[in-house]
Amino acid sequence: MNLTEIGTAVRARREELGLSQGQLAHLSGLSRQTLVGLENGSLNDLGVNRAGQVLAVLGLDVPVPTTESRRKKHGLRMAARNANVSYARELKPDVLARMLVSGEVPAPYAPHLTHLLDEAPLSMVVMAVEEAAAEAHVPPRKVWRNVARLARTLSAHRRAMWS
Repeated sequence: MNLTEIGTAVRARREELGLSQGQLAHLSGLSRQTLVGLENGSLNDLGVNRAGQVLAVLGLDVPVPTTESRRKKHGLRMAARNANVSYARELKPDVLARMLVSGEVPAPYAPHLTHLLDEAPLSMVVMAVEEAAAEAHVPPRKVWRNVARLARTLSAHRRAMWS
């Protein structure tokens, strides 16, 4: 669940309960401006505690994050698609998985992996590492070591992040 979805649920529940934005803001300890931003989707960040406060006041449950819901996102496929953004040769998810698990990058795919390590959202790389490790039945720690080594070898700009 993201902040926009939370805001939509908050607005619907607030209206269902007949509360004004001012009343709910007061009850939950938020400013009215913050609540308006949450409800209309213009709020960039709220913090887990503050979001929890407003949800608790409304009697709404916060979904417990699970790895099962994360697995449905197909991290390797998303990461490979991201890495292909500027290149004619297509990096397939299974090739990406082999590179992450083995620590070996075929020369034609070095730019793809460099792009992934430098530009992809961190959560996407985490999902790709997790999925590659699970498919190869190796500990994720081994794949992370390979990622760090590959980042150094490829002189990735974010190489310090992966160490």
